[in-house]
Amino acid sequence: MTTQLSHEEIRRYSRHLIMPEVGMDGQRKLKEASVLCVGAGGLGSPLLLYLAAAGVGRIGLVEFDVVDESNLQRQIIHGTSTLGKSKLESAKRRLLDLNPLIEITGYEEPLTSANALDIIPHYDVVADGTDNFQTRYLTNDACVMLGKPNVYGSIFRFEGQASVFYAKEGPCYRCLFPEPPPPGLVPSCAEGGVLGVLPGVIGTIQATEAVKLIIGQGEPLIGRLLLYDALEMSFTTLKLRKNPDCVICSDHPTITQLIDYDQFCGVAPHDVEAEQGMEITVRDLKRRLDEDGRDLVVLDVREPHEWYISHLDFARLIPKGDLPDHLKEFDATKEYVLHCKSGVRSLEAARLMKSAGFRVKSLRGGINAWAREIDPTLPQY
Repeated sequence: MTTQLSHEEIRRYSRHLIMPEVGMDGQRKLKEASVLCVGAGGLGSPLLLYLAAAGVGRIGLVEFDVVDESNLQRQIIHGTSTLGKSKLESAKRRLLDLNPLIEITGYEEPLTSANALDIIPHYDVVADGTDNFQTRYLTNDACVMLGKPNVYGSIFRFEGQASVFYAKEGPCYRCLFPEPPPPGLVPSCAEGGVLGVLPGVIGTIQATEAVKLIIGQGEPLIGRLLLYDALEMSFTTLKLRKNPDCVICSDHPTITQLIDYDQFCGVAPHDVEAEQGMEITVRDLKRRLDEDGRDLVVLDVREPHEWYISHLDFARLIPKGDLPDHLKEFDATKEYVLHCKSGVRSLEAARLMKSAGFRVKSLRGGINAWAREIDPTLPQY
């Protein structure tokens, strides 16, 4: 039986209904459709809001994080009233307030190799709003195996990308990026920053592509990669070709089941790094400095503009990218503690110094942890 629209739905979606490309048939397709959104962060916020407003009948949301104050600069689905609360519940509340006529199914857990093939089959379209390579490859591989279109977006600083990876009709994510970049080469938004409105642009494009796929109108970004540069205010479209030797979507795939994506992307579990003695807590550093810090050198491996936000007076600033040029200046008889904003870049820099023969540790949690636990007069960012 064809899904019917209620009088309330006809009033709500009237601006769709008077467009011949959508009309009653298109709006019924939206009502019958289901979209799984992976993430309710920067990209997920506009993506979810516009899918809900458009009347997509069932939206699935995979999200296990909580709302943090630093999210609010770009994650517009959340608000001050939901700080510290589940992003899943925060997003669900906002979406149902926007459109109570839809259904939201939540998965308060990370998308993993163990659950992806159980969750994704229940949806027509998957929209990737993640910010890490492990989940991007996982989402891609699961969508290829299940024959689902994957609406992709990514953002960094002032630049964004969008595409639709649909192996039935074009290339997949692995056709474009067969291998992940080396760990640490591409900073996360938390480490590298992002213009607050950028995910609004890319997330809205993702929502547009999902709606087009559902109603069967227009030319989706299958086989095309859209590049957006906010500083230049320019859009560039690149044509993508299917890789005949792709390990997942070719006629002879070598990957036939989901793999360990942390291992594939070279991401070591945090506790493994700690067991290897590569980290020091802020309290242990404070104790060492108070006892006798003469043989201890603290290096700040952030960028100069971050130094002006907050800094430790006893630390020497050497940006991570410049560190190799300074190794010859260091004293091998001393011990070095490296810090950044949150401990990611400093851990990578510590590996470099350790490989060069120095005694070195990374400050777990970075300067933000120092501000939280040792010196609350410092701002956190």
